[in-house]
Amino acid sequence: MEFDHRRDIEVGKRFAFGANWRRFLNSIDDYKVGLAEQSLRRTLRMNDLSGVHFLDVGSGSGLFSLAARRLGAVVTSFDFDPESVATTLELRKRYLPNDGHWVVEDGSVLDPNYLSTLGESEVVYSWGVLHHTGAMWTALENVTRLVARDGLLVLALYNDQGRMSSIWLWIKRFYNKLPSVLRWLVVGPALLRLWGPTCVRDICLGRPFYSWRNYVKDSARGMSPWHDLIDWVGGLPFEVA
Repeated sequence: MEFDHRRDIEVGKRFAFGANWRRFLNSIDDYKVGLAEQSLRRTLRMNDLSGVHFLDVGSGSGLFSLAARRLGAVVTSFDFDPESVATTLELRKRYLPNDGHWVVEDGSVLDPNYLSTLGESEVVYSWGVLHHTGAMWTALENVTRLVARDGLLVLALYNDQGRMSSIWLWIKRFYNKLPSVLRWLVVGPALLRLWGPTCVRDICLGRPFYSWRNYVKDSARGMSPWHDLIDWVGGLPFEVA
């Protein structure tokens, strides 16, 4: 299955994930990198990845590729979105320039020819990616073939919430059809829906906006609440498992 990335964005069929990651790049610091490293250690139950080949399927900002590399892994990162590739490259340049053990490539998890060049990896990491490919089950089948014997597939997919998932799909389609200057019409209500109750609770507890201000730490992944919000509201394609 083939996709025209730029055309899909122009006609509102695909969210510009890479552009959002590029903006997130400006907020990445040593603290967030450290949180990403802690997240990997917990998830993999490994403190040292020395010599482990780590394949980051849909690298996004490159934050977890960087975390894996700093834990000693030999890393290959790839993404379908050119701006995500550029963002990952910029992060590598910022933290590990001229590192021969971190390869960053432009590739699609739906492209068998590209995947055939990758071989197998001890850790295949694809967090929050495959449900945005437009062919989630094909993508899942493809990534399983990249996992070495006794290796690990680290995966996060949206769960099916029934009617709410259908509503969010409609919202995402509407958001991506709107001109950029009007997307606040969707982001504003979504912000109130997703964060309003939490902010009210924090105020009642005498700690205004505590959850928002501490999201980076409490999410345990070094992510930004604003960029996560935009990613969620705009994220097309969108499938659930």
